[in-house]
Amino acid sequence: MSLDARQTEVQPMTTAQALEDTFRSAERRDGPGLVGLEHEKLLFPAGGAGAVPYDGPSGVGALLEAFLPEGWEAFHEGPGLPIIALVKGRVTVSLEPGGQFELSGAPHPTAREGHLENLAHLARLKAHAAALGQQVVGLGYRPFLSLDQMPWMPKSRYGAMKQTLGARGSHAFNMMLMTTTAQVSLDWRDEADCARKVTAAARMTPVTVALFANSPIVEGADSGFQSFRSRVWNDVDPARCGTPAFMIDGSFSYRRYVEWALAAPLLFLRRDGRYLTPKLTFGQLLEQGFDGQPALGTDWVDHLSTLFPEVRIKRVLEVRSADAVDGPMTGALAAMMRGLLYDAQALDALTRATAMSVEQHHALHRAAQRDGLQAEGLLELARDVVGIAKAGLTRLDPEDVPLLEPLEAVVASGRAPAVLVREAFAARTSNEAFVSKFAL
Repeated sequence: MSLDARQTEVQPMTTAQALEDTFRSAERRDGPGLVGLEHEKLLFPAGGAGAVPYDGPSGVGALLEAFLPEGWEAFHEGPGLPIIALVKGRVTVSLEPGGQFELSGAPHPTAREGHLENLAHLARLKAHAAALGQQVVGLGYRPFLSLDQMPWMPKSRYGAMKQTLGARGSHAFNMMLMTTTAQVSLDWRDEADCARKVTAAARMTPVTVALFANSPIVEGADSGFQSFRSRVWNDVDPARCGTPAFMIDGSFSYRRYVEWALAAPLLFLRRDGRYLTPKLTFGQLLEQGFDGQPALGTDWVDHLSTLFPEVRIKRVLEVRSADAVDGPMTGALAAMMRGLLYDAQALDALTRATAMSVEQHHALHRAAQRDGLQAEGLLELARDVVGIAKAGLTRLDPEDVPLLEPLEAVVASGRAPAVLVREAFAARTSNEAFVSKFAL
């Protein structure tokens, strides 16, 4: 999630065209398309099934501080405030509201470079966590504890979102405190290219959900969903989540995305270092301003970071539909999206393979959340999509192809990670042993 760094883009924003131009300025017309990888992990006490608090000698704050001798710069919201993130060059380590530990990697020309960066970070994280009596776990949803048992990380953004987003949907706090994901960021060359990529990535959301489903256990019981993490998003905020029809039906454009964003309410507005919560949509802010001032460029940046569709555009295109999984599967996610979206033939084939009505798409998405690859028609479609990705990577960069092997094993067996999680849960000798089985 965003660091909410110092507000520097203070130019007034007074028209929808100005907002649209921010996407146009992000176009990467020259050079290869880059790939960025984000990977969130759950932290548990070593040998335990509970949560790790921020404070204390074995807390999340101490874990962040353990990285500082390795060249990381601490990020604080202000003087004397707790460390809440780490920065090294173009790489960021940040915290989600419930202490989920996230690496946002640098953009790379290949998926394998992002994968190796992620594995190197994971090795250091595991070492530091072990020294503090913590373990790092790869599941898409915290399997034990209820919301009222969870700690909140000391970040002002989360305090504001607790107030505003919490009132928008019944599962908003579940999303904030309990879920973890793996995400891929990619570039686009122009508006037409952005539209093709957004549409293809959005249409394949049910496939992505099913392939990476890894969150069936909730509050110590089988939820009935292979990806409860994905199901949570159904009830967070319909104004800012899901897959809008224009991302599926071929009518995507910068202006359509801007119009959709304008209709979403603000979760917060930063002014003079404070997080305010005016009851305005961004469209109302654009028209009226606030407290005698127009909307600012930084307000738009903040607002874009608080929209949560399955495919999101900011300065990059983000694919957001996968549960958090282990390192090899996370690398496979990056390779799959590179092969599908950066090879023209693969992009065309993916668009054709996933063509369906908006209603059919949403029904298949719900089925993927519940039944994963066992949903009717999804395993065959997933096999096609993985095959298209492999063909695209073979044309684009054969050295990335081996990263797809974990996904090829999934579609060959028809068993996504959630199936293994359910089996382990049914056979567990204790909650603590179950958690440790999925330590990374």
